[in-house]
Amino acid sequence: MNIPVTMAEHPPLEASVINEVPFLPHLVNGDTGQQVILVQVNAGETFTIRTEDGHIQCIPGPAHVPMMSPNGSMPPIYVPPGYVSQVIEENGIRRVVVLPHSAEFHPSNHPNVHTPPSHVPQYVHHHPALMPHPPVYAPLTGAGDIPPQFIPQHGPSHVFADQESCSSHGWSNFNHRDERTVKAHERLQKRLKDRQTGGPKDSPPSSPRKNHSTLSSNVQNGYGKGQTISGVTEITAEPVKAKSGKPTNSSSVNAENEDLDLESKSLQDLLSSINKPVVSEIKGKSVVLSWTPPSCADGNVNQFQVGCTYEVTMSSTGTNGKFKVVYNGEETTVTISELRPATDYHVRISAVCNSVKGSASEPTSFTSAITEPDWPAPPKLINRTKNSLTLQWKAPNDGGSKISNYLLEWDEGKHNFFKECYLGYQKQCKLTKLSPSVGYMFRLAAKNDIGLSDFSEPMRYYTAGSVPATPASPRLVEAGATWISLEWSKPNGVLDDEFITYVLEMEDESSGYGFKVKYNGDEFACTLKNLRRSTSYNYRVFACNSEGKSNPSDVVKYNTHPEEPGPPSKPSVKGKIHAHSFKVIWDPPKDDGGSEITKYVLEISGLNAAENAGALEAYPGTLENEWDTKYSGTSREHVCDQLNPGTRYRLRVYCVSIGGQSQASEILTVQSAAIPPGPCRPLQRSGKSRAKEVSLRWVPPDINGGSTVTEYTVEIGELGSHDQRSVYRGAELECTVGGLLPGKMYSFWVKAANKVGYGPYSERTDISTVAAPPDQCSIPIAACKTASCVHVNWECPPCNGSEITEFRLEFGGVEGCMEIIYCGPAQSYEVKALKPATAYYCRVQAVNAAGSGHYSDTAICMTPASVPAAVNVLQVINPNQLEIIPPSASTCLAIQWEEPCCHGSEITGYNIEYGDKQIVAVTTTTNAIVEDLQPDTTYRIRVQAINGIGMGPFSHSIKAKTKPLPPDPPRLECTVFSHQSLKLKWGEGINKALTTASTQYILQMEDKFGRFISVYSGPCHTYKVQRLNEFSFYNFKIQAKNDAGEGPFSKIYTFRTIRCPPPQLKAPKVQILEEHTCEIIWETLPPMKGDIIVYTLQLITGRDTEQVYKGPMTSFCLANVQTSCEYKFRVCAGRQYQDAIGIQELYGPYSPIVSFSSHKHESTSISSETTVALTKIPKETLSDEHFAALILVAFAGLSILFAFIIQYFVIK
Repeated sequence: MNIPVTMAEHPPLEASVINEVPFLPHLVNGDTGQQVILVQVNAGETFTIRTEDGHIQCIPGPAHVPMMSPNGSMPPIYVPPGYVSQVIEENGIRRVVVLPHSAEFHPSNHPNVHTPPSHVPQYVHHHPALMPHPPVYAPLTGAGDIPPQFIPQHGPSHVFADQESCSSHGWSNFNHRDERTVKAHERLQKRLKDRQTGGPKDSPPSSPRKNHSTLSSNVQNGYGKGQTISGVTEITAEPVKAKSGKPTNSSSVNAENEDLDLESKSLQDLLSSINKPVVSEIKGKSVVLSWTPPSCADGNVNQFQVGCTYEVTMSSTGTNGKFKVVYNGEETTVTISELRPATDYHVRISAVCNSVKGSASEPTSFTSAITEPDWPAPPKLINRTKNSLTLQWKAPNDGGSKISNYLLEWDEGKHNFFKECYLGYQKQCKLTKLSPSVGYMFRLAAKNDIGLSDFSEPMRYYTAGSVPATPASPRLVEAGATWISLEWSKPNGVLDDEFITYVLEMEDESSGYGFKVKYNGDEFACTLKNLRRSTSYNYRVFACNSEGKSNPSDVVKYNTHPEEPGPPSKPSVKGKIHAHSFKVIWDPPKDDGGSEITKYVLEISGLNAAENAGALEAYPGTLENEWDTKYSGTSREHVCDQLNPGTRYRLRVYCVSIGGQSQASEILTVQSAAIPPGPCRPLQRSGKSRAKEVSLRWVPPDINGGSTVTEYTVEIGELGSHDQRSVYRGAELECTVGGLLPGKMYSFWVKAANKVGYGPYSERTDISTVAAPPDQCSIPIAACKTASCVHVNWECPPCNGSEITEFRLEFGGVEGCMEIIYCGPAQSYEVKALKPATAYYCRVQAVNAAGSGHYSDTAICMTPASVPAAVNVLQVINPNQLEIIPPSASTCLAIQWEEPCCHGSEITGYNIEYGDKQIVAVTTTTNAIVEDLQPDTTYRIRVQAINGIGMGPFSHSIKAKTKPLPPDPPRLECTVFSHQSLKLKWGEGINKALTTASTQYILQMEDKFGRFISVYSGPCHTYKVQRLNEFSFYNFKIQAKNDAGEGPFSKIYTFRTIRCPPPQLKAPKVQILEEHTCEIIWETLPPMKGDIIVYTLQLITGRDTEQVYKGPMTSFCLANVQTSCEYKFRVCAGRQYQDAIGIQELYGPYSPIVSFSSHKHESTSISSETTVALTKIPKETLSDEHFAALILVAFAGLSILFAFIIQYFVIK
């Protein structure tokens, strides 16, 4: 039954209820009542359905979507707003036509379209229509077209049932055309050519997504099971172009659909002519498939290369087995991966073009190659003891070749490199003689004839052990009010790499629940929180390993700390407030923090400066916001004494317990009572005194009594009289008292007053009127006692009413620039430390209470000549700075000094004292060389000058040390001998660089011309001489030097290098000559300096090694070779030489081991040669000169290339 669906030219609008589309069932079974409907979606349209999981699936055309009707009825067609559907049955074919509202077709004239017949059963699901979405291109509007923006929007469309009873509704019969078959073939050819050239200009572009379906019975929308289908219904959704003003009749639509059926049949026949795929590059897990596109009858292939896709199916169970899709695309060459090795596969291909799928091609068979085994699973532990581990594993995929051996490796419990511990075909292994409680790492690999697989994931297994010993009790780290930190240590006898966990238990005796687990882990410390304050808890710890839990540790008891108490109440005053004291009381805090209050602390702070300005002046030491502790104890009251009167105080109190210190209470403010001010300080003279008046000043009293001072009173009295009178009254701090007698003593007092009253008098102050300065002194008399001492005396002048208090003596070497050197009551003075033969000037002045008198006239005196002065600058200098070079720095010292003052007599020479009072006399030069000294010895040196009067004093002593003697050469010895190097050692030091002041060594070697050249210079005690010839003698000598100089060279030492062993050979090559004979061939070495080269060939069987050949030949034939056995060979080269003992041999290292397995000769020809593949074919090695030349050429080429790139891309 063929039911095409014809849609009008206008593109349908997407329904607003498309999200309500339920999923249509796709299950196809053999029931006769079921019917499969094929929905044909044309290019540029979209078919929308809802899947089983509730998601919306959009299928773009071209595609065939198979759908199932469980009851055999037509599915309801859900049309978008502005469209109507009509079911037309003619010649046994039902068609559903979806058309927009037009003048030629009115749904209102056919009520049966909207109302399904009562005898027709509804569809299995109530779902929206199988609505094609609009094309991806803009629709063309003609004379009768309605633009989409003018299409009326209606509500949700109706759900229609099967319309079997509907008539044609005025539609005419189909007009059958002549020559229909020919026209269908021509139309098909035209469509194929349009695809190659891009299609007609008015055709919509093809959808980039290709969805395919087949009409065969084995695939139905991806859910087919190869069952027979009772009926097939095809729903074709294709726009029908209608001319403006002319209705579309049913006969023209029927003819168009028949033409399309013929075109699809012809295209399907062409697609079914595709050839079977060609197989190439067959590997173990992949293969390359290629094919040619199907060709037309005229042999044209290119027309299928555009828009044609291919579906590749593969089966591994034979040609009649189940084929699975492995590729779907447009390529003609594809690589199929994820195959199984050594497996027979059958592959076929089918082509799909324009939603038409051709039949599958003939199958092509191939067999995948053999590979190495797959990656095995890690070995599993099936049994363990203290000294053994038993492992078991499963065989992986063998890759087509039987697994011959399993390689098990372990790290020996050292956590470093893996080593082989088992090699065999068994699937389990038992390792013995292991250490208890030790972890071992294992990994596994499988081996077949192809090779060795990758290693499995490493696994660590531990041997059995014993339960840990009882750990020590937990220790307290730190405790708080609601938390406590504990720590513990590892029990005795536990290995470093053994995994130990710890269980910490806590008991609260007040709860009665016993011990509870509070921590379980591998750490050694734990902090427990949310505890009660000031509470005692019991603790114990367990140690656990894989064997079990240890005994608990001893129970320890720790307490949490109490919290800090709350603040006490605000303090209050009890009783009367006095000027210097008052009593304060307070109440205890409401919360004591869990512990008893141990003491209360009362703090007091100073006055408020803004409110107590007078008190602040009287008591400057009291500052606001500075709290002092006034009381500390258990009592809750205290008398605050020693206070300042009239001062505002702030008080607060806090308490202290074991839990800490509380916050301070609220502040109490108290002001003490005021009193009269205290006594002022004694009066002081102000300004310059005169003969008849005195200026006085004073300062406020230290204590103002808590109130500002408002007035001062000054009183005067004569000395020895009790009468006092007031001379000043006011607020100022200074006054002038006049009407006094000159040169007479007077007494003065002052007192202060505030708002309370006057305070006491100050202490008496005696002040005298001013007297006249003394007269000018007479000229002083100066007499020279020695060359550096002058005695000066003078007479006392009249005092002018005031006793002379002191004399001032000025003395100097230049008149007019003299300085005061004496002030005092004496009338003589002795001036010392003068320079001999020098003129000095002096004058004197008298001073009394009234002032200073005039200076006397200047006196002149001359000191006699004397011995020279002491040398001030004395230093040790470098001998190179002198004109005369000393013989040796170890026995000489060069010194230099500055010439001192001669004191009136020319210096004639110097004496140098060093050592034990040894004196050396020199001339008038200021430098000298002290000889005949001991090496590395410290001397004290001083110098004195000599003139015509005598010898002057010695200078200060300096310390100077002679340099040590140059070092002797050390003993030279050779510690390591090689064929091209010698490692020499000398002295007893270590081989590292020392400081610059240490001993340096110079090593020299004799060259081929008999000259000694330096090969090393430095502080180290070892040196390796390289690039030497083998078996040759070399002469060396060594010298040491330090700050004292270079020491002598040692005697000549002779050392000889050893002979050079032959180099390592490459791996030998093995070839089978006969069935039981093989030949081993290795490379040839040239003679080494005339010595014969011999070779040693070893056969390794298991752990045994057997020497099968020794001689100068480079090949060996081994007979009696057994089949199906593995042989390993290695070879080394030896050097024969003649010495005093006889013929000796020196062998080099062995070559890499080469192995091969001998197999029985099979009749099938695998290759033309019988050579067994062993190791890699040895390539011709390059010499050092060739390799260096190759590197040089490569670098030159790279340089030229970079220069060209920079020139072309950067500069240009």
